[in-house]
Amino acid sequence: MSEHPQEAVEDDTGAYESGLPGILGTIDEWIAKTEAVMLAAGVILMAINTCVNVIGRFVFGEGLFFSGEINRILIILITFAGIGYAARHGRHIRMSAVYDAFPAGGRKVLMIIIALFTSVVMFFLCYYSYGYIETLHGRGRILPALGLPIWWIYVWAPIGFAVTGIQYFLTAIKNLTSKDVYLSTGVVDGYADTESEV
Repeated sequence: MSEHPQEAVEDDTGAYESGLPGILGTIDEWIAKTEAVMLAAGVILMAINTCVNVIGRFVFGEGLFFSGEINRILIILITFAGIGYAARHGRHIRMSAVYDAFPAGGRKVLMIIIALFTSVVMFFLCYYSYGYIETLHGRGRILPALGLPIWWIYVWAPIGFAVTGIQYFLTAIKNLTSKDVYLSTGVVDGYADTESEV
């Protein structure tokens, strides 16, 4: 039996409240709600599509001919909507050995630099992913089963990079305007006493 009583793990996936004031907080909350709907709908639709395809294959002997393309579209949507979500909730992987060695003031400065640099990288990737979509559009390729232009399914890449860039920029602002060190606009830097499996 553990020495410490079981502590409740805080659920940060419920109603998101931005830690930013004014219009920035409103924009942050609006983006968070949109991401949550996209992620939930994407995962549910992928599960339904996969289940229906498996049932069709094993019960009727023939699956949905477009199932693979639908799942491909949904995976791209979930991936690029998910990077903004992970940034918002401070869930990205961090290599923090050097960062943890700094005192609070040094961690704050380093977090501002990291957030601004990451924001610039995300906007850079947004720009180049937009160029990639223009290239695909110019080639005129289509998905064989659905007949949709291929560039449509990659629209989520620049949107996801832009949202993530905005989120990291807002994190830098939050760190500039607050006393504590923040991993995102709503997640204070620190470690819990107990570990929990996700």
